Amino acid sequence: MKCKTGKINKNKIILWNKEVGETSFYSLGKIKKLLGTKKVGHTGTLDKFAHGLMIVLSGKLTRLNSLFSSMDKSYIADITFGKETDTLDPTGNVLYEAPVPEQETVINTLSGFMGLQHQIPPMYSAIHVDGKRAWKRALDGENIEMKPRTIRIDQLKVIHWIDNTLRIEIHCSKGTYIRSFARDLALSCNSRAHLTALQRISVGPFQLQQVEKQDELSLKLLDAWDLTTYLKDFFVLKVQKNQADLIIQGRELSVVFNENPFY
Repeated sequence: MKCKTGKINKNKIILWNKEVGETSFYSLGKIKKLLGTKKVGHTGTLDKFAHGLMIVLSGKLTRLNSLFSSMDKSYIADITFGKETDTLDPTGNVLYEAPVPEQETVINTLSGFMGLQHQIPPMYSAIHVDGKRAWKRALDGENIEMKPRTIRIDQLKVIHWIDNTLRIEIHCSKGTYIRSFARDLALSCNSRAHLTALQRISVGPFQLQQVEKQDELSLKLLDAWDLTTYLKDFFVLKVQKNQADLIIQGRELSVVFNENPFY
C-alpha cells in the first residue's frame, strides 16, 4: 500500500464488502481511517439493511466517480410476498397486505420485466426532490410524487422460492431500484411485497468474490493502472511527458487517431 517514497498511497480504488447494519457513510469512515485521508467517496449507496460490494475511491481517484457509477450492477434479492412496507424493505412499516401469489404466477410474470422500462423510485431514497433528499421529505410526512426513470434489466435468474419468499439474481443498469422492482413485480401478480434481504455481487467487471481480507477489513485495494486488467474495452493512450503534464494540469489535449488505434 506504500509508494516508492515510503508514504501511504492515498489514491486508491477500494473494493469493499459492506456488512448488514452499516450505513454506506459509516463504511467510508473505516476506509478514511485506514488510508489516513478525508478525501473518500463511494460510487453507489447500499441501504443499511443490504450488504455486498461497494466501490470506494480515495484521493485523486475520486475524479473517476462517474466511470464507476455508470456501470451495470448485479444483486441477489429476497422478495417476500404478502406485505408491502413504506420503505419497501424490512425496516419500514406495513402499508398494505394482499394474498401471496402462486410461485408459478410469479415466475411467469418475470419475463415482462426484461429490457428497457420506466420505474418509479421509492420515496425513501437518496434522490433529490426540489433540492432535498426524498427520504427526508418522506420522514417529514410530505406526499412526494416520484418521477419515473428509464432503467434496464438484462437478466433475472430464479434461485429458489421458500416460505413465500423469492430469491432471485438480477443484472441491471445503473439507477435501478431493486426495492421498486419487488413492489412492481408483486403488483403485477395482484399481490404486495417488499425486500427482506439484498446483496450486491458485482459492479461492472468487479465481483464481490474478489474482495480479500486485509487489516481486519473486507476489502481489496487497487491502483489506477490496475483498471487495465478489468476494463477490457478501454485502450491505453501513450503520450509524451510534456503531453502528460498538460493532462495533469487539466489542459485540453488534441489527439489524432489512425485507422488502427494503438494500445
